[in-house]
Parts: sequence; C-alpha cells; structure tokens
Amino acid sequence: MAEPASLKEALALLDPEDPTIRAVAGGTALMLMMKAGVFQPTRLICLHHIEPQYSRIAVTEVGALHIGAMATLSELEHDPQVAAHFPVLTRAMHRLSNPRVRNVARVGGALAHGDPHMDLPPVLTALRARIAIKSPDNEREIALESLYSGYYETTLDRNEIITAVTVPKSDGRKAAYVKVTARSADDWPSLGVAVSFSIRDGALHEPVVVISAATEKVTRMGAIEKLLQGARPEEAVLNRAGDAAAAEASFLTDAHGSAAYKRELLRVYLGRAVRQAVQQ
Repeated sequence: MAEPASLKEALALLDPEDPTIRAVAGGTALMLMMKAGVFQPTRLICLHHIEPQYSRIAVTEVGALHIGAMATLSELEHDPQVAAHFPVLTRAMHRLSNPRVRNVARVGGALAHGDPHMDLPPVLTALRARIAIKSPDNEREIALESLYSGYYETTLDRNEIITAVTVPKSDGRKAAYVKVTARSADDWPSLGVAVSFSIRDGALHEPVVVISAATEKVTRMGAIEKLLQGARPEEAVLNRAGDAAAAEASFLTDAHGSAAYKRELLRVYLGRAVRQAVQQ
C-alpha cells in the first residue's frame, strides 16, 4: 500500500499499462471485489493523505456546487449548502446503502467504480454534473454521463483520477430520484430513475431523464426528453412517456429482477419520478 502525500505523487504511481495498480479512496466496493477474488491488485495507492482541497464541498459565487472527489458520502448528505441548493442529493443519500458505508465511501470512487446499481451517478447526471479528471500530463472535464461506457466500464484511463464534480446552479429546476428495491429501502436498486426540468407556464422545459440499475450503465433517455419537452405533466403524457421509455431502453436480468420486470417498473416509475419532482 502506497500512501502519497499529494495528488501529483499519487498520479505518478499509476501505470497506464498495468491494470492491477489501483488508486483507492474509501475502498468500500474495491474491498468486496478483492474478497470475492474478482480483482487482485499488485499495489493500492491510498488517497487519504492528498491535499485537503480535494475533500471540500462548496457552493460557488455563481451558485454552482463544487464537490471534491475525496468528500465522503456522509459529508455530502449532511452538508447544509447541499440541502439548501440541491435537496434531491440530500434525499437520495438517505437511502444510499447504510451510514457505515456512507461514512467511508467517497464521491469520486462512487462515480469511478462504474457499477450501474449505484445511486449517486444517475442523480448527479440528472443535475447535469460535470467531472474534472487529472492525469500526470493532462486535465480534462467531461459531462458525467460521458464517463460510462458499459457494465463496470468507464472512459477513464488507468493513470487518471477524478478530482471534483461540478453541478451547475439549479435556477429553480425541479428534480427527483426514485429508487425501486426488491428488499430493504437501502438495498441495491432494481431500477433508479432520476429526472430534472424547469417548469414554465405549467409545461416542462429542458428535461433530463436518466435511468440506472435496470441497464448496463447510467443511461440518458434522449427520446423521452424530447417527448416531455414543452409538455404538461398530465397523466396521459406521463403514461406515453413511460411506454416509450420501456420500449427504448435495453434491460438487464440480474439478481435484482428480470429484464421484463424492470421494463414494467420503468413504465410505471418514470411518471412517478416526474410527479414527485413537480411536487418538490
């Protein structure tokens, strides 16, 4: 286990040619993979001692939310600025795993792991979040939705680390995250639906619709966003959107439900997510 004192040192220890060297923040998911024998690293690079700026959460002067990648999920859950400006994040955190995990898991790791069942990626994607990524020789910023390329697969290079998340000013946008579980409320979801939009003259504008868990990666539903653009959130409209979403998405069968079951969940819960956001 290497314990660098700076992000620069940590990046220098990564090897783009060696997938068995891995940076670790909270390690909650990585340790489970190691125990199951799915992943056996040759070296772990602990990020706990890098600069404190990578753990800070703040609302900027222009109203954007800056989240350091090393902030814990509990810190995000209990931050008063997050609750005041982006309450959907606070509500989502309450049902994300359990307090023990939230106290240890870090925001950057929750995004970089690429597990489609995680709750934070779809919520932040619906809020139009962007992530900052750093390598030894480069820095770049991408929309969070562009991070995911497949089941447990991301577009990160092996010598890149997520350093921060930026959520643009809400400007009065409505947002909701609906999580459907087969067992307890904090279990891995069978389906996650996150939505955000503005309402003008009773109609939805600039909607973002994201689904997860039922699909191999966090997925924006572009056709559904076009269907909802300029529409009123009435029962008939939401039923059409649910039917169209069920037809558009490609579903996975796993321990949390069959593809057919998840298709019917989406048909119902898309409308519920939109109605919940309208009521917030």
